[in-house]
Amino acid sequence: MAPLDSGYPATSDRSSGGTARLGASLHVKGEITGNEDLAIDGSVEGLVQLEDRKLTIGASARVTADVIAREVVVYGNVKGNLRARDRIEIKKDGSVVGDLTTARIMIEDGAYFKGSIEIDKAGDSSDSSDFDKSSYSKASRTPATASSSD
Repeated sequence: MAPLDSGYPATSDRSSGGTARLGASLHVKGEITGNEDLAIDGSVEGLVQLEDRKLTIGASARVTADVIAREVVVYGNVKGNLRARDRIEIKKDGSVVGDLTTARIMIEDGAYFKGSIEIDKAGDSSDSSDFDKSSYSKASRTPATASSSD
């Protein structure tokens, strides 16, 4: 049995800049939590929670889980709800069946999505393509209502 200091990088080295990887032959059931970016190429069932990190779901991945992360990029298949503080991207061969909650969303042509989308503007207020009720009424309805009621 090799000693613990046998040349493998320390865990703290990875959390500073690298991306952890769950290989295509790995199957995880349960909860994944952490403080580093993660790329999944295998299968995961349960919960993935990476509050301030990026999760990449690779083309060969099969994820049946709820996901909480800063950013989620989907190339593979996901069944579950995705919540990202910053953004969610579903790439052209990606598939998501579940509800999305995020500040920014991008779904490429060819991607499959079934569920609902909730734009949470608390994390990012610079995206003007999504009209929430309060900003729409301030920008458009207030002047129109004032002029039509005169």
